Amino acid sequence: MTGLLARLTEAFGIFALILASVGLYGGMSYLAVRRTTGIGIRMALGASRSGIISLMLRSASLQVLAGMLIGVPAAVFVCRMMQHLLYQGSSQDPLTFLGAIAVLCACIAVAAPVPAVRAASVDPMQALRTE
Repeated sequence: MTGLLARLTEAFGIFALILASVGLYGGMSYLAVRRTTGIGIRMALGASRSGIISLMLRSASLQVLAGMLIGVPAAVFVCRMMQHLLYQGSSQDPLTFLGAIAVLCACIAVAAPVPAVRAASVDPMQALRTE
């Protein structure tokens, strides 16, 4: 029974991770579409492709950082509240929190570059004509 519960919890965790990655990808794609004119102006004024990519990746990193600043204290609070439910485990395991942060950083490394490269490959004249 506990093995089934552990596998279900693992499956829900993986599903939440996939959902977070898809959400980050969708948010970055939406941001790139909304900023097409601004990106076109930057490119017309001489911004490099790598500069546009770093601008978009910085935006994605700020989103993830904001999520971590809210999520980590919330997770610590919830773990303290649920400490009596844990059997032979600690609710303050820093390795678990660091592992979750590392996995989230890996998700941003996978989900964010695709929309950033697509935003940087936009033709400046085409971007300026869309408005």
